[in-house]
Amino acid sequence: MKPFNAIVIALLSCLLSSQSTAEQPKGPQHGLELYGSPKYPKDFKHFEYVNPDAPKGGQLVLGGSGTFDSLNPFVIKGTPAAGMSSLYPSYFYATLMQHAADEPLSTYGYVADTVELADDGKSITFTIREGAKFHDGSPITAADVAFSFNTLKEKGNPFYKSYYRKVLKVEALGTQKVRFEFTVAGDKELPLIVGDIPILSKAYYAKHDFNKSDIIVPMGSGPYEISDVDAGKSITYKRLKNWWGADLPVNKGRYNFDTIKIIYFRDSTVALEAFKAGDVNFRVENTAKNWVTSYDSPAFKSGEYVKEEIIHTMPSGMTGLIFNIRKPIFQDINVRKAVALAFDFEWANKNLFYNLYQRHNSYFSNCELASSGLPQSEELKILEPFKAQLPAEVFTQQFKMPVNNGTSGIRNQLRKAKELLQAAGWDVKDGELVNKKTGEPFDFEILIVQAELARVINGFVQNLRTLGINANIRVVDTAQYEERINSFDYDTIWGGFGQSITPGNEQAEYFSSKAADAMGSKNYIGIKNPVVDVLVEDIIHAEDRESLKAYVHALDRVLLWNYYMVPGYYLGAYWIAYWSDIKHPKVMPKYGLDMDSWWHEEKSK
Repeated sequence: MKPFNAIVIALLSCLLSSQSTAEQPKGPQHGLELYGSPKYPKDFKHFEYVNPDAPKGGQLVLGGSGTFDSLNPFVIKGTPAAGMSSLYPSYFYATLMQHAADEPLSTYGYVADTVELADDGKSITFTIREGAKFHDGSPITAADVAFSFNTLKEKGNPFYKSYYRKVLKVEALGTQKVRFEFTVAGDKELPLIVGDIPILSKAYYAKHDFNKSDIIVPMGSGPYEISDVDAGKSITYKRLKNWWGADLPVNKGRYNFDTIKIIYFRDSTVALEAFKAGDVNFRVENTAKNWVTSYDSPAFKSGEYVKEEIIHTMPSGMTGLIFNIRKPIFQDINVRKAVALAFDFEWANKNLFYNLYQRHNSYFSNCELASSGLPQSEELKILEPFKAQLPAEVFTQQFKMPVNNGTSGIRNQLRKAKELLQAAGWDVKDGELVNKKTGEPFDFEILIVQAELARVINGFVQNLRTLGINANIRVVDTAQYEERINSFDYDTIWGGFGQSITPGNEQAEYFSSKAADAMGSKNYIGIKNPVVDVLVEDIIHAEDRESLKAYVHALDRVLLWNYYMVPGYYLGAYWIAYWSDIKHPKVMPKYGLDMDSWWHEEKSK
């Protein structure tokens, strides 16, 4: 699971190699930690990485991509505005608990004053904080929490039904206590998952249709209200001056900007120019060419804005070309491997990326959760019972994509790809790869939403054409992309799977058989693999950090050697640019930027 950050999702790190395996303390507690006790004591005043005296005021202006047509992030319809996230919301909706960005996975009381986990681990009870309110001043009650859970699970995006599948029921025990009962014991992540539920107003939705996808401002409970909406173009959040949660330890020194405005750009070049002109004052850069060549402007030279690279060892997950194996053309592993061999990373890194990126060789890149070498000890014990169901290479080779040595180019890889395609029943006729049995050509579409990705993919497409494969790049707008992704209407997409230091229930949403047929799920690949299903459940029920690592390494190998993706590339750093009146704490948290702890500082005259 991954705490929400308005700018960067899943900004968690893999710096710790082990954690306490101690049991959760008994009785009502002020916080929870996945495998033991949280870092901060009951009487803590604020998180260590914030500036508790940060001034309030000013404006943070961010750039959004594409467009939006909804303020309802909870249903599958529409494209919701940024800042209205359906999980781990930061601006508009409060949650029972709040994550700390300097711990792998700890949460502390937010709307909840205390939390108590049952001795058998099969239920958890939250006590609602006195004074917690919705934006209209009405109190947040246990009934609102129960309503929120039931509504999301029954009427929300299908994701919720999967994500909350192990919650048996929720019950309001009076006005201030709410209890969640689980279907299983031993899933240590479940208590933290239910603590992240965005709290909706039961009274509000008694008068409004929950399933509507529109731009009517709903009822919130977080630090910001929506002050202005220009449909599809911008949304502005205004800080509540007398917000009930402002002085809580989890919020002290945070939510400092008076307004947060998000301006949408359909063109990434226009978005960059808007930043350099000062129309946007904070930017996360994700393009190497821009980072190296596009910020050398007069405003940069005069110090009006700065660039900062922050190196991290956080999990970079896996990005690249995702095969939709629901499609018959990609159900043969040899075909998928052949297509993967056609991506020349070394050429792209040198000619497009200024040699700034690294190649993915793991679904948990850039941290200790990435598998390496051959499976040993506990990991080997986990995998051996499935030996007959797995590619032999899982046990005999370390997974690593071939490296182009620069002399023969990618010819050796293409030669191997041709052999694999022939073994899978494909042959070249008149320059076109066709199926030997049916005569059907090997054509597929690469669906993308960011037009600039075409620059990266074009070389890959040319290599595929050398093999006789006709791959077409299709660029669509955000709304169409979301619609097609949710209904699995694509051959391939360029996308990925974000990961955290503590993988858990989201792995089922990514890779489980149940999620494969659930519209709106994140099992973009369409994996229905019984070994993967077992390993995902093992990860979810891991008893300690060392067990978790072994299960994750095992899952990583199984995913890699099945070639469900063409591994792409990643950067082990943040590239950020911001105008000089935007400030951040001297000590950055280990597991994220935590933009909510930044502030505006008036320039000296």
